[in-house]
Amino acid sequence: MRPRIESSIGDDAMESCGYLRFTDESMKSNFLQSLSTMRRHRLFCDVILLVGSTEIHAHRNVLACVSPHLMELFSSDVGNLNVSTNEGKIPCYRLNGHITTQGLKCLVEYAYTGSLELPNDMIRDVYLAAWQLKIDTVVKECARYMVNDLEPETCVDTRSLPGINRNKSFVQEVDAYIAKNFTEIALQPSFLQLPCILIEVLYQTKLEMSLVTETSLSRLVVDWIRRQMTEEGNTVPNLMERSHMLYLALDNSLQDCSDLPPGQESESDLVQDYKRLVLKCPSNKKHRKGLKTAGRPRVILYNMDIGECDEDTSKDCEWTLIASSKLADHTFISLITLDGNLTRLSIQLRLNAPTTPSPINTPDTISSSASKEEDLDESIKPELFCEVATMSGPKCGLGVAELEGKLFVCGGYDRAECLRSVESYCPDTNSWTQENNMGEARGRVQIAVIDGAVYAVGGCNGTTELDTVECLSKIDKKWNKVCRLPLARSSAGVCALDGNIYCVGGWNGQSGIRQCDVLKPEENKWYSIAPLNTGRYQAGVASYRGSLWVAGGSDAWNCLGSVERYDLASDQWTYAPSLLTPRRGCGLAEFNGKLYAVGGSDGSHSLNSTECYDEVNKCWVAGPNLTSPRSNVSVAVVQNRLYAIGGFSGKTFLNTIEYLDATSNEWTTFVQQSNPNIDNLLQTSLRNGMHGRAGSSSTSSSPDNLSSQNGGSEHTFKPIQTAQVNVYNLSKNASSNDKEVSQILAGSECLGLKKLAIDDEDSEEDDGKTNGTNNANDSSIKLQKILAKNCAEIASGNGHSS
Repeated sequence: MRPRIESSIGDDAMESCGYLRFTDESMKSNFLQSLSTMRRHRLFCDVILLVGSTEIHAHRNVLACVSPHLMELFSSDVGNLNVSTNEGKIPCYRLNGHITTQGLKCLVEYAYTGSLELPNDMIRDVYLAAWQLKIDTVVKECARYMVNDLEPETCVDTRSLPGINRNKSFVQEVDAYIAKNFTEIALQPSFLQLPCILIEVLYQTKLEMSLVTETSLSRLVVDWIRRQMTEEGNTVPNLMERSHMLYLALDNSLQDCSDLPPGQESESDLVQDYKRLVLKCPSNKKHRKGLKTAGRPRVILYNMDIGECDEDTSKDCEWTLIASSKLADHTFISLITLDGNLTRLSIQLRLNAPTTPSPINTPDTISSSASKEEDLDESIKPELFCEVATMSGPKCGLGVAELEGKLFVCGGYDRAECLRSVESYCPDTNSWTQENNMGEARGRVQIAVIDGAVYAVGGCNGTTELDTVECLSKIDKKWNKVCRLPLARSSAGVCALDGNIYCVGGWNGQSGIRQCDVLKPEENKWYSIAPLNTGRYQAGVASYRGSLWVAGGSDAWNCLGSVERYDLASDQWTYAPSLLTPRRGCGLAEFNGKLYAVGGSDGSHSLNSTECYDEVNKCWVAGPNLTSPRSNVSVAVVQNRLYAIGGFSGKTFLNTIEYLDATSNEWTTFVQQSNPNIDNLLQTSLRNGMHGRAGSSSTSSSPDNLSSQNGGSEHTFKPIQTAQVNVYNLSKNASSNDKEVSQILAGSECLGLKKLAIDDEDSEEDDGKTNGTNNANDSSIKLQKILAKNCAEIASGNGHSS
């Protein structure tokens, strides 16, 4: 083809100088063809790649252009050995790991031609080689092809590929396929050959067991395994050595029965035998003191979809539940990832009879002849716990405070920007509501409340520190500017004390400052008070016993463990006992008469530890650990709960909150649900389910992976009591025209209306019953499944409203 010549006329100067623009369209293709030809004939090759006993000659410049890994390797000038050839000495590099000879040959050919033609049996090898050599274009294309070609026999191998978690969309598509086809996949050799962890979970009653959903329980087990591996130093091989018997503790976490405190009613012969077995295990490790069991049966529900893994949540894709299925009564199988590695999970539910007879009737012994007008004893109703609703998005460095019995959250920052957004959390409904935005974006901000008015003090807008202060009026609910700070700052400590607002320390753009100021709202004026002894920012600040306390923080170079206390009468800061662990970005709050320092960072890691000030001994003592590490965390006390909100886990920004439960003295992410209107909600849901009119279906095989019935207009946890009472009450309100409802309820009465759990151990006794009773048994099973499904469905909203 004849080269094309183009002329371009510029200004007068260009015309006088002359200008020629020439493009040879054949050059690029000819160039690559020439290089490829030279490589095949080993002309001017300056590198040899070794895989096994095979030598592949090539040109370093070409390979470095397509592979960042080879670019780093060649740039380091560290050849493993020199090989003499006819051309002289050429550097030679041996490639190990996942790279095969054929896979590397295909990639070298791709480097010279820009194209790939692969048979199906070669795609995996090329993917692995491209992943190790960091050739992302080939990795993505091979992944796309494998996703479109998923089969039950191969999808587990595909999900096991190294580096798969880097491609979020790839992971989501594979996980969705596995969840949809898990029943068939669970029978494949690729699944059965995965390492398997055996778990037994104890429950107090058969009713409690009957309401368990496999995904919620599997997630609890994954959380337990994660703690074992990250906090106790266990490994998957160690966990595979024996079966693990777990119980549901007061903080709604699973705990090993070997840690169950002695003297508990749940410490049955079964548990004691297990404790003796654990003591004989050579890999047994000493755990922390276990928590007590709950006094009443409990049902735990998660609100996340199965396999859900979002970069905007705290749920780490390396520790997640992919799919779960029920194999038989009280037996579940799941596919999970542990630190990114696929693992099988086998869960068996077991009834743990108490060591002493219960003073009340249990659901297994209540007479079926009980009057329909008689309500069930409160002590036998299972308590339902759902996840605490999450914020609208991940954020840290945010301002939080208690306002009218709610948790009020302002500003903060996420990965991209500082925020203006404001939202509030209602513990009674476990839901979030969007509030009026602030006038300007404020990250690294703190807030305080005086007489129902919210003050947002200073902060950073993403480019500079702020001296502005905004106030949300209690009357018109609008943000208005008030008196400016004497000095612009971010990461300052802010709290209310004796009707005034104190701003302590902070960052002025260069260092941690000592300056402290107080705002008197009635005068709308700031006054300076005595400066800190040590300049600091990202410190925890709170009022405690009539004094102002500041703990930890940073002086711009080091994390601080020092604590200072301000006496209002003398206008003087004095040092108080230091923290056990120097920490910055921690929260500080008084809770139940004690001062708590929560989370933070030690300069290299986000912390999940907390400390509590011992007023008697004048020292700090270790407190209960958070469920997640949180630096730049904010804390507040609302309705007798100490909340930790947002923060940075060390890997991701968090949109989750957790609270310190006063009863168990443990942090938890679950909240109890209760609502007298549950009867109507469940009755409607039950009838719709029976007649095929249920709202939206789920792609998961899990009964608790359901969409909200509210059409998405309001995303709020629907409070739930117990399904047991609702079936009983539903029997009185069932329409005579609703034959299916009536039949199922009648079948339930035949078995004892208050006994919803179907005990497989009683199957032998049922052999002699009439066909009518067997039909009733089938109906009761159907009713039980619908109940479990609809309980989860009502609670499956993500907890937001607008």
